[in-house]
This record gives sequence, C-alpha cells and structure tokens, in this order.
Amino acid sequence: MDRFRAIGAFVRIVEAGSLAAAARRTDVSVSALSRLLAELESHLGTRLIHRTTRRLALTETGRAFYERTVQLMADLDEAEEAVASAAVVPRGTLRLTSSAPFGTGYLAAAIADFRLRYPDLRFEVELSERAVDLVEEGLDLAIRIGQIGSQALIGRRIADTRLVCCAAPAYLERRPAPQTPADLAAHECLVYEYAAGGAQWHFTDPAGVAHAVGVAGTVRANNGAMLAALAISGAGIACEPDFIVAAAVRSGRLVRLLRGFTPPSIGIHATYPSRRHLSAKVRTFVDFLVERFAGTPPWQQDDAAA
Repeated sequence: MDRFRAIGAFVRIVEAGSLAAAARRTDVSVSALSRLLAELESHLGTRLIHRTTRRLALTETGRAFYERTVQLMADLDEAEEAVASAAVVPRGTLRLTSSAPFGTGYLAAAIADFRLRYPDLRFEVELSERAVDLVEEGLDLAIRIGQIGSQALIGRRIADTRLVCCAAPAYLERRPAPQTPADLAAHECLVYEYAAGGAQWHFTDPAGVAHAVGVAGTVRANNGAMLAALAISGAGIACEPDFIVAAAVRSGRLVRLLRGFTPPSIGIHATYPSRRHLSAKVRTFVDFLVERFAGTPPWQQDDAAA
C-alpha cells in the first residue's frame, strides 16, 4: 500500500463529502479512491468512514485521524512551497477577511507596510464579524479572533489578546463595582453576539479556580468596537479584547474591573483552507504578520500603565 497516497485520498474524500465529489476534484476514479480508503482502513485495523447511500460520516476514530493528517499534509505542502518558491516575489491579489476592530486598528497598518516591500501585490479586504466560508467566497486568508472554525482550515497563531472586564466611570457612579464574577449577574452587561461562550463570561481567581457566570443586559451587538463605545458611554459592563479597549483603559475612559480575577487569553490566528496549496503571497504575508506581532503586541506594550 502507498500509505501517503491512501492518506491523501482519505483527506480528499472527507473534504469533498463523498467519493464521487472527491473523484471529480482529483481526477481519480471512484473505484480507485474506494480501494485506497479500504486499504488504509485495513492497514490501521479500524473503520474511518461510515458509508451510506446518501453520505459519508466520519467515525470517532476517523475524525481524530483526519484532524492529525490534515495538519500533517498542510505542513508538508507549506514546506514544499517554501522550498519551491523561495525566490518567488508575491504578486497578484490577496483576498482576506478580518473583524472590523482588528482590521482598522492593526491590520491596515500591517498591509500598508507589507506593500512597501511587495508593491506588485494587491489586497482586497472584507471586514466582517461573521466566520465567512473562505472557499465559497473566494478568499485566501482570514484573521480570526478565538476559534478557527471549520476543520478544513489551518490556523497559524500570530498574536494573543486578553479579555478585559471594564466599565466607564459614569456607570460606576450609578452602580457599585462588582467585587467577584458572581456580582456581574446583577449588572447591565454588554454581550457580544458571536462570542463562543454566548452570554457566559469566564474568569480565573488567584488560586487558579475557574469561575463562569451568566450575564445579561438590554444591549447586544455583533461588533466589539460598538460594545466598547457603549461601555465608554456608560451603558454597562463589557468584557472585550484588549486590542479594542486598551487605549480607553489607559486614558481613564474605561476602568478595569475584577482585578483579582483573570479573563482568558484568546489566540489571534491567520487561517487558510487546508486543501488549497499555500501560495507564496499567503505564506509571505502570514510570515510577515507573525514577525510583526512577535513578542508583546502593540496593544499590550503599555499594559502596566493601564
């Protein structure tokens, strides 16, 4: 058995959703793909995919195997691309998406500096808070805050952001500041519509004990900058990434709350479709972002003064 070819066939079948679709994409017959899959399952001694007349479904073992192999193949593609295109100058159009706060606050300046190095490269940027389908919408890259999303995406961490629980002095004049996370349940909280945890905020106390509290309020929004503006206006308590609220905390427009309790840090990732051969323009730009935000990112450099 050609193990590498069989693993590649397995990955393509999962990504395509069916043997027939995978055969069309790879120009390999359905029977050949089915044989490769059967040989791989026989080699591993376990079933990876349940076959039905309508669809394919990963077994629990198959899902775990897919998650490992898709990253392995993406790393191999990237290594080959790095060797083959070391002398290639990025050009063409790079289409990417980012959240509006990170895009306008930090990505715009990064793109401007990158184009000074590679003036032949054009950018098309979509600012959106939703997790868009990169393949369906013809995008090369997404900058994602928190969860990467689809299993078909590869994510490379470019930075971290810390959540900050904060409120305006005007709000704190009307309501006593919470002393523990549990106190938040009695406050007007500003909830981010797309948060992975929904209307539940998480903290860790100095002893390492985790605290989760359900929050509520009369205002919700799908944009972090909007929630920060509401908090600055005294509308309630926000729990926002520091790249959005750090400047307001430093200036005193927002006050950091619950200092003895630490909200989680969140990864910021550059993500791209795993089934797409990593182009020089994507690889070079992601490398640039990793280098640019290495160490302490700009939104945390004056954190001690906040």
